[in-house]
Amino acid sequence: MTLRPLGTPASRRPLPAWPEADGVELSTTAASPLAALGPGSLARYWRFQRAVAKAQLAAWLPHPRKLLVDISGPYASASAQAAGHGHTVIRVVPAAEPQSATGPHPATETHPPAGPRRAPGPRRARATRTRPGAVVPVAAEPASLAFLSDSCADGVIAEDGALSRQLMTEDLAAEIMRVLRPGGYLLASVDSLVLGMAMLAEQHRWAHLTDLSQAEVVLIPWPDGTITRCFGVSQFTELLTEAGLEVGWVRPRTVLSPSMVDRVLRQDPTAIARLVRAELTAGQDRAGGILPAESFGISLVAAARKPGPA
Repeated sequence: MTLRPLGTPASRRPLPAWPEADGVELSTTAASPLAALGPGSLARYWRFQRAVAKAQLAAWLPHPRKLLVDISGPYASASAQAAGHGHTVIRVVPAAEPQSATGPHPATETHPPAGPRRAPGPRRARATRTRPGAVVPVAAEPASLAFLSDSCADGVIAEDGALSRQLMTEDLAAEIMRVLRPGGYLLASVDSLVLGMAMLAEQHRWAHLTDLSQAEVVLIPWPDGTITRCFGVSQFTELLTEAGLEVGWVRPRTVLSPSMVDRVLRQDPTAIARLVRAELTAGQDRAGGILPAESFGISLVAAARKPGPA
């Protein structure tokens, strides 16, 4: 069974952004999961979640320096972070999307094409002649990596729910598998069923909410008229496995509650580093594995690998 949106979508007018102390604007449109509950008291939690995402990416980044492809959503800063660690990053952006919402990163070097853009030719680009520490923006269809040749990338970053934004997620997962070199890595996040249930309840779609457990594909309408695809742990694992990837782990982005995080940061704004360390520890079970519970968090994060020697 597939959940499909009903009724007329709400206005597409963007919501106002609110900057945090670190200068990151946490939301600019109603389509962002960060806009679901508005600024309010949860602004501290969103800042914490961003810090956790950066810590998880830092732990995932391969060594030594590699060629990475970043297909993350518009609110992720993964490219700048990876380039800051010396990696070369091909940043895939829609043609109408600005290259950066927060300005250039000091460790980032971009190489805009000279002259007018040409239509893609029959040969795929290999994109290997770039210096370490550079971000190379490429305007392309986010759902396709057809401009990249087979086995050309050491890693793919798909943060900020990039896979959830593509309803035919299986096709994009297959493309990721194709462009990864043997032994290449993937870090990806998706919207969780927890978020999907919350959005359906907010929209009073009780019939859809009741049938959620029986749905094979869960499509959630957002107030701006867009649709995202939500996953449980088993569905996310199956998606990556069927694409041919070996799944290392799937876990919630955060397991610490928003209310607890907000209370701690309200009392001591400098405690965010300690909270991030506590979060990374809380995500491990007693046997040292990753908590598989689906009852935590609005997003799920997975690390996977293409089989074969690195």
